[in-house]
Amino acid sequence: MASVLPPPIESQVPISATKILINNRWMPSVSGKTFATINPATGEEICQVAEADAADVDKAVSAARAAFERGPWRRMAASERGRLLHRLADLIEAHTEELARLESLDNGKPVSVARAVDVAATVGCYRYFAGWADKVQGKTIPIDGDFFCYTRLEPVGVVGQIIPWNFPMLMQAWKLAPALATGNTVVMKPAEQTPLSALRVGELIAEAGFPDGVVNLLPGYGPTAGAAIAGHMDVDKVAFTGSTEVGHLIMEAAARSNLKRVTLELGGKSPNIVFADTDLDEAVEGAHFGLFFNHGQCCCAGSRVFVEERIYDQFVEKSSARARRRTVGDPFDPTTEQGPQVDEAQFEKVLGYIESGRQEGAKLVCGGDRVGSRGYFVQPTVFADVNDEMKIAREEIFGPVMSIIPFKTLDEVVDRANRTTYGLAAAVWTRDIQKAHAIANSVRAGTVWVNCYNVLDTRAPFGGFKQSGIGRELGEYGLQQYTEVKTVTVKL
Repeated sequence: MASVLPPPIESQVPISATKILINNRWMPSVSGKTFATINPATGEEICQVAEADAADVDKAVSAARAAFERGPWRRMAASERGRLLHRLADLIEAHTEELARLESLDNGKPVSVARAVDVAATVGCYRYFAGWADKVQGKTIPIDGDFFCYTRLEPVGVVGQIIPWNFPMLMQAWKLAPALATGNTVVMKPAEQTPLSALRVGELIAEAGFPDGVVNLLPGYGPTAGAAIAGHMDVDKVAFTGSTEVGHLIMEAAARSNLKRVTLELGGKSPNIVFADTDLDEAVEGAHFGLFFNHGQCCCAGSRVFVEERIYDQFVEKSSARARRRTVGDPFDPTTEQGPQVDEAQFEKVLGYIESGRQEGAKLVCGGDRVGSRGYFVQPTVFADVNDEMKIAREEIFGPVMSIIPFKTLDEVVDRANRTTYGLAAAVWTRDIQKAHAIANSVRAGTVWVNCYNVLDTRAPFGGFKQSGIGRELGEYGLQQYTEVKTVTVKL
């Protein structure tokens, strides 16, 4: 079986940033507290990191407010903001190997993936939004009467940003790049499971020449530092990526405080629909990638694989065979496809969902157990004969667990695909263009892929319907989340 854990490979990864960044200065937390960040491949401590809480948030928000209202940032030419973002992208690219290894150490993803996907896409994201910095434009409006009317797109102000642990450095870029391009200042909390790459990028932000107070980084926990950001009276907007449950708390805190602007990119239970007329081998590989990429720790993972009855048995056989060939092992081994889940809590959660699938009568055809005796490795797991009411078909697992579900007709599968509180992504596999467009038009999801999966690009908007979120990230739509529209009318 391919999913056998190889001996751990020793890796030396330099760690230089473990404190809080406020006003381009590294400092301990006000309380003096620290917390451990853990290597998920071994379960051992990597290092101690400063633990921010409400007192640190107050300091960071004050710094961001001063930078926004009185510092050079607001007076800076838009093209200069773009130049700084380009400079940051260049520095990240120059440190590709270091950052990829740091991401792999702290998150558990294979270093090959961190290098080719996370770092590369991070560089691309900063460069894309750097190009937008001097192109954020209003409009002239020919209103009735003798007036000149125009709009300005102005920065929202101080933005609180809370990022997740599944793509730490890339999610930092998705949040920071559009906010900075449009002239905002930022107070950001990295996920407590994976703070190291975000803090290292903080060093590069200072090196690039961003003014004091423009970017402030506060490692810490959600109920303390995160809640303080969401409820702070002097934060003008909060942007959050994470679970739907926490998204509810963010919205409540924003409403109770100063009615701050909110954008949320939340959970998903995405349907991946396979028709009998598709290229079966291509669909099997696409569904495998759509679910198991990043160890299943993707909000848009295609975790409900609906397969037309005529090819159902073949699909199950081929998918389980592919999952058995998947190599689970040390993230620093170049042959590894799948590393550990991010931490012990996520590891136990995934194993709990696997057990619920067994108990509710789904057919376990592959995997279902841990790999090795240390670290948080889970076997690639495939369930067949899953019905829509089972827990594994309803709830977001965020792990390497595929549920394969049979269907008969197009109308039936559309109805079942939409029978969820989520609406982040979906996919369809077919050679019939009419079926493809029927699914794309009828499934309520923010992104629909046709004969592909997980095709994400900085230029294309990403976000969800229903309880998968509010607003969009990336592309021109992502810029809109960080500006206010001001109307100016002049009597002539």
